[in-house]
Amino acid sequence: MIEIDGRSLRLEDVEAVARGDVRVALQAGARGRVERARALVDRIVDEHRVVYGITTGFGALSEVVIPPERIRELQANLIRSHAAGVGEPFPVEEARAITLLRANVLALGHSGVRPVVIERLLDLLNHSITPVIPSRGSVGASGDLAPLSHLALVLMGEGEAWVEGERMRGADALRRFGLAPLVLEAKEGLALNNGTQAHTGVGILALLAAERAVDTIDVAGALSLEALRGTPDAFAPQIQQVRPHPGQARSAERLRALLADSEIRDSHRENDPRVQDAYSLRCMPQVHGAARNGLAYIRSVLEIEANSATDNPLIFPDDGLVISGGNFHGQPVAQVLDLLAMICADLASISERRIARMIDPALSAGLPAFLVEDVGVNSGLMMVQIVAAALVYEIRLRAHPASTDSVPTDNNKEDHVSMGVAAALKAREAVHLLETVLALELITAAQGLEFLKPLRPGKRVEAAYSLVRSVVQPLVQDRVLSDDIAAVERLVREGAFARV
Repeated sequence: MIEIDGRSLRLEDVEAVARGDVRVALQAGARGRVERARALVDRIVDEHRVVYGITTGFGALSEVVIPPERIRELQANLIRSHAAGVGEPFPVEEARAITLLRANVLALGHSGVRPVVIERLLDLLNHSITPVIPSRGSVGASGDLAPLSHLALVLMGEGEAWVEGERMRGADALRRFGLAPLVLEAKEGLALNNGTQAHTGVGILALLAAERAVDTIDVAGALSLEALRGTPDAFAPQIQQVRPHPGQARSAERLRALLADSEIRDSHRENDPRVQDAYSLRCMPQVHGAARNGLAYIRSVLEIEANSATDNPLIFPDDGLVISGGNFHGQPVAQVLDLLAMICADLASISERRIARMIDPALSAGLPAFLVEDVGVNSGLMMVQIVAAALVYEIRLRAHPASTDSVPTDNNKEDHVSMGVAAALKAREAVHLLETVLALELITAAQGLEFLKPLRPGKRVEAAYSLVRSVVQPLVQDRVLSDDIAAVERLVREGAFARV
C-alpha cells in the first residue's frame, strides 16, 4: 500500500502503481490540508467574490463572472468542452501513472478540491478502472487540458474506461464497482484538468526504462569489446579520477567489473599490434556516462514535478489567499524529456557503430564477414546492422526538440506553450527504439563470441551471453531473425541485462 501526501511520491512508486502492483490511499495528514483549502473555496463562493477559476470563466473567458447557481454547470462544461483529445489512447500503464500523479498533486492541498475527488481517483486505480485518454491534443500549457479532461470525464460518469481489457462507458465502469459519479463543485473541474500530469506520467515511465537501458548498454558494450578483442585499459580508475564526472566513473566501474577475469583479454594481452581501440569502444565511459549524468538530472526534475501543485489558481488557506500563477506551464518537464530523446539518440548511435564494426572483417579483428560461416551463401547478420541504422535515424528524428516549438493558443492568452506531451511521446518512442538497438547489439556480440571459443569472456559478460542464448541460438546458417530480435528486446525491456 502506498499513501499519497503530495510530497513524497517516488518515481518507482509511480511505476509500481502503473503496473497494478500496489494499492493507493490518501494519507490522513494530507486530508486535513485538502479540507482547509476546500473551506476557503467554499467561503469565496458564499461571499460572491470574483476569483478566477472559481467564479469566472476560463482562459480568454476569464472576464466572464459566473453566478453561484451555475458554478456546477461551469465545472462540468469545462471538462466536457476540453475533452477534445485525438489519436490513440495512452497505454494502460501510462493512463494509470497520469491518474496517480493527478491524485498526488491534489493531495498537496493547494487545489481546493474536496477529499472525495482524490479518493475517487484512487478508486479508479484500486479497482483497475483505466480512463481512455487520447494521447494527442495537449500543448502543455495551460497544463495538459485535453488528456486530463478525458480522465475527469470518467469521474463524472462520462467518457470511456478500460476494465479488465474491456472498453466501456465511464458510467458502466463506475457502476460495476458501486461507485457514484461525482458532481463537480466550484474549482474542481479546473483542478482536475489544469496540470502537467500527462506528460510527466509518460515521462517518468520513459525515464525509468531509459535508466535500465543505460545499465544495459554497459553490458552490451562489454560483450562487443570482448568480441572485438578490445582492451579495458581505458576504463582504468586513474583515467576517471582526473575527469570526475559521476556517470563516467560509474560506467567505467561497471565495465571493469563486467570484463574481469577474461580469458579472451589474456589471450591478446601481449604481442597485439593494436595500441588503442576505436572511440565506440574506448570512450564508452565518457559516452555512456554522459547519458547517466543527463538521466540523473532528468530524474531530479521529474521527482520535483511529481510532487508539485501545477494547477491555477492555487489556494493558500493559511494565508487566506488564492493566487493566479503559471505552475501549469510544462517547460521544465518538456525540456528534460527533449534531453531524454537526445540521450537515446546518442546511445543508439554508439551502439550501432559497434554492431557495424563487428560484422566488418576489415574492422573486427579477425571475425568473419557478417559473423557467419560460408558467407555468400549465407548473409549472416548483415540485416542486423541495416535495421539498427534505420532505427538510429528514427531516434534522431525524435531528438528534435518539442519544447522550442511554441505555438500561441486561446486567442493569444496562452501565447507561449511547452509542447510537453509531444516531448513525452517522442521520448517514450526513442527509449523503445533504443531498447531494440541494444537487443541488436547483444545478438551481434553474442554471435561474435562464438568465433572466439574455447576462450571465455569475463564472468559477468559470460552471464549476459548466456542470457542471450537462453532465447536465441547461435547462427549457423541463415534464418528469420525477427523472432530472435523480439525475444532479446523483451529481456532488455524487462531489465534482465541491467541486472547482470
